[in-house]
Amino acid sequence: MNHKRWLLPEGIEELLPPEARRLENLRRTLLDLFQRWGYELVMPPLVEYLDSLLIGTGNDLDIQTFKLIDQLSGRLLGVRADMTPQVARIDAHRLSDREGPVRLCYQGTVLHTRGDGLGGSRSFSQIGAELYGHAGVESDAEMVCLMLETLELAGVQPVYVDVGHVGIFRALSQGAGLNAEQENTLFDALQRKAVPEVEALVAELALDTEMRKAFVDLVWLNGGAAVLTEARQRFSGNAEVMKALGEVAHVAEHIRQQRPDVALHFDFAELRGFRYHTGVVFAAYQPGQGSAIAQGGRYDDIGQVFGRARPATGFSTNLRSLIVLGSVDECPVTGIFAPAEGDAALAAELAIKVRELRAAGERVVRELPGQSGASAAAGCERVLQRTDGQWTVVPVDKKMA
Repeated sequence: MNHKRWLLPEGIEELLPPEARRLENLRRTLLDLFQRWGYELVMPPLVEYLDSLLIGTGNDLDIQTFKLIDQLSGRLLGVRADMTPQVARIDAHRLSDREGPVRLCYQGTVLHTRGDGLGGSRSFSQIGAELYGHAGVESDAEMVCLMLETLELAGVQPVYVDVGHVGIFRALSQGAGLNAEQENTLFDALQRKAVPEVEALVAELALDTEMRKAFVDLVWLNGGAAVLTEARQRFSGNAEVMKALGEVAHVAEHIRQQRPDVALHFDFAELRGFRYHTGVVFAAYQPGQGSAIAQGGRYDDIGQVFGRARPATGFSTNLRSLIVLGSVDECPVTGIFAPAEGDAALAAELAIKVRELRAAGERVVRELPGQSGASAAAGCERVLQRTDGQWTVVPVDKKMA
């Protein structure tokens, strides 16, 4: 007999009643928030054909995606590692009759082949929102503000928001004539802010002094509002970079109009999703936390392969992380304990009363004959008691002996 059949695969977790209840309550709260902002819920499938699932996402998501063969079609399937490409497919193909801006939200489990660091999770409860059909900075700002309100509802405070733009590195890379391998290597070093490594890499390239310095400067261009001014002065001669910086400035302005309390930082070496995003990118952090709590950005034209190229922006986060980092009040378990009743007539009356209470929204737990434990074990602070020929609800401490 295998005594370890209860073990789960590494990085795969399950939720027990208290935590599962907290996560479900938060899920409902956040989806209600998205609905109030005008976002409609969609539910993409867990598994799709791989060539659809990985559209426009680059190599990173390909590596993180579990793959299997469809026994019906013989085609390669993927278990989703990110829901954003699925939602983009829905907007481009299933909702193609909608011409104006479309706001969609989603929540579901995603699975990764590899965990985040030693012993990291490979199963995540992703929740997010996407806005299609609007290319202006106003929609980017809306995404950031919705992300902030999401974190507030989850009790994740305080936070600050990093804003960047992948177009800056892309413009410098194209201007330097880097090939794919050189770009990948430099991109990785910039993400880690490994200054000596960046300096060594650009020194090996056939670049002039000004271009080598531009890549190194990206590492240092992070901080408050002064960084944006510094970046504009530094790259004043590069039209593409200046255009990207202008977009960042306008997004920041719109965010501050709606959320003057938010702590905005700028980081132009922040290149998360470089091959996926096309413009402004952003991420929320807590002081002292090295990893982003929520992140997003613009990814225009991702729906082109589905026959409909549209501007798009969005954000996502992990519900489980919000439960760990947040301070959502625990909802106490309450309920009514209905005793087992041996008399057939009384049992029929009791069943009617139980149905009425449940229809009114009450949690009612029926006692089973011979069970151990009573109301407290069932999480009930009230009981159904027959008094003067009627079934009534009374507190446990007032129950008749």
